Amino acid sequence: MKRFCEPHALKRLIRLLAFLFLAGCAAVGPDYQPPDKAVPSQWQTPLKGGLADESIDQKTLALWWRRLDDPLLSKLIEQAVAGNLHLKEARARVREARARRGIAEAGLFPHLNASGQITRIKGSRETGAGTERNLHATGFDAGWEVDIFGGVRRSVEATDADLQASQASLRDVLITLTAEVGLNYVEMRTYQARLATAAENLKEQEGMYDLIRQRFEAAMSDALTLEQSRYNVENTRSQMPLLRSGLEASQNRLAVLMGKEPGRLRGELSPPAPIPVTPLRVAVGIPANCIRRRPDVSRAEKELAAQTARIGVATAELYPKFYLLGSIGLEALDIGGFASSDGVTHSIGPRFSWRIFDGGAIRQNIQVQTAVQEQALIRYESTILGALEEVENALRAYAEEQNRRAALKQASLAAQKAASLADEKYRAGLIGFYDVLDAQRSLRSFEDQLAQSEGLVTANLISLYKALGGGWEEI
Repeated sequence: MKRFCEPHALKRLIRLLAFLFLAGCAAVGPDYQPPDKAVPSQWQTPLKGGLADESIDQKTLALWWRRLDDPLLSKLIEQAVAGNLHLKEARARVREARARRGIAEAGLFPHLNASGQITRIKGSRETGAGTERNLHATGFDAGWEVDIFGGVRRSVEATDADLQASQASLRDVLITLTAEVGLNYVEMRTYQARLATAAENLKEQEGMYDLIRQRFEAAMSDALTLEQSRYNVENTRSQMPLLRSGLEASQNRLAVLMGKEPGRLRGELSPPAPIPVTPLRVAVGIPANCIRRRPDVSRAEKELAAQTARIGVATAELYPKFYLLGSIGLEALDIGGFASSDGVTHSIGPRFSWRIFDGGAIRQNIQVQTAVQEQALIRYESTILGALEEVENALRAYAEEQNRRAALKQASLAAQKAASLADEKYRAGLIGFYDVLDAQRSLRSFEDQLAQSEGLVTANLISLYKALGGGWEEI
C-alpha cells in the first residue's frame, strides 16, 4: 500500500486521469444542427372576414377562448385541463422521459458498490491437510467509465432531446384538448339552436294543421291538403330526436373530456344559451411565427435531434472503452482480524475493452441509426407542410363560412316573408296549400342551415386558433 502511494506512482495516475479527461472533450458522431426549412413569408389564402396578418398577442392566443366571452366555456376548459385523462397520461410520459434522462446522466459518474461475505472453506485431504476455516471479507468497489469518445454524452444528449419532445407532446395534447372542448361546446349550443328552431317551426305547422283539419271537417278543404299538412308536421317532428341525440352526445363528450362519467354535466349544460360570437378582428401573424409555436413541429425537431445523437452512441462502439477501477477492503479468518492493518486489501488501475471483430454489426447499426435519422428529418419536413396546410385550410374555411352565413341570413329572411305571404294568401283562398307547404319547407331548411352555419363560424375560428398553435400557456 505504501508503494502505491509513493509520489511518482500518484503522479502517473494524475497524468493518466488528465489525459483521459482531455481526450474525452470530443464526441464522435454528427453534431446536431437544427434544419433550416424555408417557409412562405405570407399566407397564400387571402385574409378576409376580419382576418389580419398582424402580430398575435401571445397571451391572447394562449387563452383564445376568452375572446368568445362565454364564462361557462372558460370554466369547462379549466376543468378539462385539471381532469382530462389523456393529459394526465401525457404528464406521466414527461416524468418518464425526465427519469430516463437521469439514468443516462448517471453514466457520467463513477459507481460505488459495497460488499461483504463470510465463506466456510474446507480443503481436500488428497491434496492438502483437509482443514476447514472461515473467510471474512468486506469492502468497497469503485468504477468509472471514462467517456473518451462521447458515447455516454451522446446518450445523455439523446434522452435530453427525448424529454423536450415529450414536453412538446404535452403541450400538443393541451392545445388539442382545449380545442376539442371548444368545438364540442359550440356543437352542443348549435344543437340547442337547431332544436329551438325546429320546435318553433313545429308549433307553426301544427297551427296550420289544426286550421286545415277544421276546414276539412267543415268540407272547406280536401283530404290531400290535410295529409300534406300532416306529413309536413310529422317530418319536422321526426328531425327532433336526431337533434336531441346529437345534443346528448356532445354533452357526454364534454364530460369525458373533463375526466367525468357521461351524463354528469347534463344539469349544468342543459339550459339553452347562444352560440359564442366570434370577435370582429382576428390577428393571424405570419407562417414563420406559426411554425415556431406549433408543438407538433417542435416535437418532430426534437425527435430529429435525439436520433442524430443516437448516431454518435452507435459510432462510439467502434472505439475502445476505458475504465478506472479500484477497490479497498478487509479480509480475515475471523471477525477480530478486521482490527488489524494486515487484513487491508486494495487495488486500483485502468482497464480497457475493445470489440475487435463482430461481423460488421456495429457499422450496420450506425447505418440503421443514420437511416432512422433520415426518416426523422423527412417527418419533420412533412410536419411543417402539414402545419401550413392546416392553417391555410382554416383561414379559408373561417372566411368562406362567414360569406355562407351572410347568404343564409338573407335567404332565411326571404323565406320568412314568403312563408308569411303564403299563409295569408292561403287563408284568403288565393293559392293552394302546396305553395304554403313549399314555403314552410324552405323556411325550415334555411333556418336550420343558418343555425348550423352560426356554429360553424365559431368552430372554424377555434380550429384556426388550434392550427396557429394557441391553447393554454407553455408548460
